[in-house]
Amino acid sequence: MSATASPPRVAPGAASRGVKPPRPVRRPGARRTARREATFGFAMIGLAMLFVTVFTFLPILASLGLSFFDWDVISPPTWAGLGNYERFFSDGPVLQSFGVTICMALAIVVLQLSLGLFLAVLVNQRTSTFGRTFFRTAFYLPLLASTAAVAIFMGYLFDNKFGAINYYLNLLGFSNVPWLTSPFGAQVTIVLIVVWQQVGFTFVLFVSALMAVPTDVLEASSIDGAGPLRTLFRIKIPLISPTILFAAVIALINAMQLFDQPYIMTKGGPGTATTTATISMYQTGFQNLQFGYSSAIAIVLLLLILAITGLQFLASRKVVFYQ
Repeated sequence: MSATASPPRVAPGAASRGVKPPRPVRRPGARRTARREATFGFAMIGLAMLFVTVFTFLPILASLGLSFFDWDVISPPTWAGLGNYERFFSDGPVLQSFGVTICMALAIVVLQLSLGLFLAVLVNQRTSTFGRTFFRTAFYLPLLASTAAVAIFMGYLFDNKFGAINYYLNLLGFSNVPWLTSPFGAQVTIVLIVVWQQVGFTFVLFVSALMAVPTDVLEASSIDGAGPLRTLFRIKIPLISPTILFAAVIALINAMQLFDQPYIMTKGGPGTATTTATISMYQTGFQNLQFGYSSAIAIVLLLLILAITGLQFLASRKVVFYQ
């Protein structure tokens, strides 16, 4: 016999005579559970906002304020106004580092998205569920490794004299390739290493997006006679275009902040071929003790990333399809 009491019955025609039906009884335990869940949810949101405020917003505000001063840590800061920003637009090496950053970032994003999409389409069409899980794990593993450790390992691997790659090239009869000792070779090598380590992220995103494509749409296109390539470019890619936009934004933001690989492997060289904006910012602040000017470089880099991200969203209005 059930312990839950059944609701009281209302006589027929009671509602028409103005008699209100009894309200359902709410258990006090349900109220406490809902209140507890709401409190827990707001607490988690508060912790996240606290983390973002302490480690993101406050440092940005501190850098913005410091960019209007000249400060070498030893002496008190002195007011510089817009002098640091005026210096930035006339500083050739720093402007060159921004150009190197943009070129390498564009190459990284294009290769990362195209390779990730190619691998995702291939795995989604040719493998089973177990195969998808295996390849997702295999491609994502390099992303879990420390970036500094990967850069140190790759530095030894691509070394001009003692690297394993040149060693095997010599066995095949080829001469040493200046992977890290020529400007173009160093840029290409770093781009390839970054793409190798980061492609697992876009691959996982694209595989998940392709698996979510409605099967009835694919079946309808197959009935209409659409081939694999036409289905890919006319149906699958438009349907996963929001995921492609998200992956492009994240990849570009990460690439614009490239630091570990070029700094560890080449120290920004040879010459200034791989000196990115973050390396230039680090050298200005921590080596030359010009923290005000370094903060101005950081703010300009932040504004540049925001501007490029905004352009991505504006351009996506005509090519991104939201269901």
